[in-house]
Amino acid sequence: MSFTLKDGSTSFLFPVNPEEVNISRSKGYETINMLEHGEFDFAQGEKVKEITFSSFFPKQYDPSYCMDEKDFPDPRVALNVLNTFLISKKPMRFIIAGTGVNVPVFLISLNSSFRGGETGDIYFDLTLRTWRDSKVEKVGSGSGAAGSKSGSRTDLKKSSKTYTVKAGDSLSKIAKLELGNSSKWNEIYKLNSKIIGSDPNRIKPGQKLVMP
Repeated sequence: MSFTLKDGSTSFLFPVNPEEVNISRSKGYETINMLEHGEFDFAQGEKVKEITFSSFFPKQYDPSYCMDEKDFPDPRVALNVLNTFLISKKPMRFIIAGTGVNVPVFLISLNSSFRGGETGDIYFDLTLRTWRDSKVEKVGSGSGAAGSKSGSRTDLKKSSKTYTVKAGDSLSKIAKLELGNSSKWNEIYKLNSKIIGSDPNRIKPGQKLVMP
């Protein structure tokens, strides 16, 4: 097994394999709070994966844990190569031979350290984030359904407007004030029948009514 970063024609082989590699996967989501119904989560697709591992650049080659001696770099040179990858604005490819890991990535974090008694060795921790090309879907015949779903979610947010009942209020009065038409009182009642009860004329001060 070997660990390689490729940046165009530049191929960098890590001289010492890390003891473990962590790959973090998660899903994005949006939470919308609807009055009288609570919270609802809407999935937004998979988030970018993060790959993290730690290793070191040894000053002296040791065949018991080092990779190919022909590709054995000086620790300072190796660290400079990673620093170049860190500031690069183009994705590179991360490959773990013998596994299914062969993905485009950005190097987003690099921490290095030196330890007493190990003169010349450089230890490091790094984080890679997988890269994917952003694609904008074209509007086609199938976009209507997606558009209607998007619109329904927007409507949910708009429906969060409420009105607090005051003394002397009636549904027709509220409909006139809030909707501009007293005859729309029935629309308010339909949305709030559980709060108001069976008689639309018996609203009480302090009740919070959802507006259409």
